Amino acid sequence: MPSLPVDRTQAILVGIQLPGVSDADHAADLAELGRLVHTLGYDVMATVTQRRDALAAAAVLGEGKLKELADLTGGKGVVPSGAPEKKNKARERWKAEASAAGHDTGETDEAGDGGSEGKATVVVVDHEISPSQARNLERATGATVLDRTGVIVDIFHRHAKSREARLQVEIARLNYVAPRMREATGGSERQHGRGAGESAIELDRRKVRDRIAELKNELAAIAKEQDQRRHLRRDQLRVALVGYTNAGKSSLMRALTGSEVLVADKLFATLDTTVRALHPETKPRILVSDTVGFIKKLPHDLVASFRSTLSEALESSLLLYVVDASDPTHEAQLEVTRAVLHEIKADLVPSLLVLNKADRLDEGARKALLAQHRDAILLSAHAPEDVVRLRQALVDFFEAKMVEEDLLVPYARQGLIGEVYESARVLSEAYDETGTKLRVRGLPVALARLRASFAS
Repeated sequence: MPSLPVDRTQAILVGIQLPGVSDADHAADLAELGRLVHTLGYDVMATVTQRRDALAAAAVLGEGKLKELADLTGGKGVVPSGAPEKKNKARERWKAEASAAGHDTGETDEAGDGGSEGKATVVVVDHEISPSQARNLERATGATVLDRTGVIVDIFHRHAKSREARLQVEIARLNYVAPRMREATGGSERQHGRGAGESAIELDRRKVRDRIAELKNELAAIAKEQDQRRHLRRDQLRVALVGYTNAGKSSLMRALTGSEVLVADKLFATLDTTVRALHPETKPRILVSDTVGFIKKLPHDLVASFRSTLSEALESSLLLYVVDASDPTHEAQLEVTRAVLHEIKADLVPSLLVLNKADRLDEGARKALLAQHRDAILLSAHAPEDVVRLRQALVDFFEAKMVEEDLLVPYARQGLIGEVYESARVLSEAYDETGTKLRVRGLPVALARLRASFAS
């Protein structure tokens, strides 16, 4: 494996173990945060944790832990009180000249007691923190501070490809940034515009509100187009892959459909819904959709923003809950998936549990999983025989809901026969003086629509 670049950004993880959170859950949350940070392109240098009844109001951590964190970043470890010290231009010029001449000024770097070489430059907190807490942490550590929500929003922003995903992520990002703008502007109260009576921060926030409204209008137009496409697919058999991020949904999608969807071993590699036909194709066709992955503590704004994307799950005929069975926390991840789908009322859709990545398990672990989830399908998306078995399970599910029926297509409506072949399986075809007689097998709703089209 090639060595990492020497200039790769170093990050420190900060975790607060609150009452009611077990050691195992706390460790799992921090491990997941580490993967999120790695997805952003940072290396985790160290982890600082503390048990507390609540996050410290000022800077998240207590005084001792704050100093420990600052030692890793080169900061002072205390939150300065009062207004920032005014700079003396003559003194700053003297310090610059003395430093250039190699003379010691007798003063330490403002960030801390020593230089920042070998220190972390990013601090990531495994909680959603307030703008003031983030600012205080930055002042105490001299590092850039992100919270879990900010990390997830940033990852979504980088990975969004389609126009719809970009709009949804931008709305979530602006909703996240808006309440933090006071810190970013330094509390400036300059007036903008002649007689406007509007402060800089008020003007900036109004621009954000206007931009969010503009993005929502664009998103509504896209959603209308998608609703029309979904309406055309309303009678088709649809399967949606849902589950925790990096559970292997895209790998399974590629195996089931033969499509070249993105497969990557990183969190939130897929943000756009992809719809492809099951391969080899069935009659009628079964459409498979890959959806955005879920994660613990998913920011509410992102759930709301991706509601239209997740509607693929809501409108599906069958949900495949895809779980990384090799992950020690897979049960908790499954609960997160169920909770999010319950929020959008998609938990009422029929479902099938798929325990993926079975190739990473030993025989004992496989038997234990199957004993715990008797109706689940244990497989590996990379094993062709497992994929064939899952494909047959999908075909059997829909086959059980189909009925056989005789359809008469009048000669005046022969142009609709192609639609019959698309919507149902034709078992036999015969002709008489009235038209074409077809014996078909399909879903009752699809057959009812076909009968109505013949009569119109």
